[in-house]
Amino acid sequence: MAREAVAGRFSEVGVAPDSAFADAVLLVVSELVVNVLRHAPRSPVADVGITVGARHLVVSVADAEPCLPEFEPGATGAGLQLVAELAGEYDGDISAEPAIDHDGKVVLVRFRVPSQAR
Repeated sequence: MAREAVAGRFSEVGVAPDSAFADAVLLVVSELVVNVLRHAPRSPVADVGITVGARHLVVSVADAEPCLPEFEPGATGAGLQLVAELAGEYDGDISAEPAIDHDGKVVLVRFRVPSQAR
């Protein structure tokens, strides 16, 4: 459902749905939602968002687990490592911060939108 919701916004934000960039974004969404299911037992749902501005696309996944993941090399599992690599392929990055409006956290993955994806 999260992948479908994000893919449904691609035309709105100028991303070609059949591009390699779209595939990378959808894989990141999948990996982050799977992480919520595996590692956030206090969180019955994940809130997935997508924003675009200044040639950057940001995927956000919020959950109710307050423990922030570590992103240092060797500290992440295969899923977060893949997410970091995909973001890096598009001059982006991954971070996490405490949620503002609820107990929990938000994982943010930033990508630079390639010109061919628009």
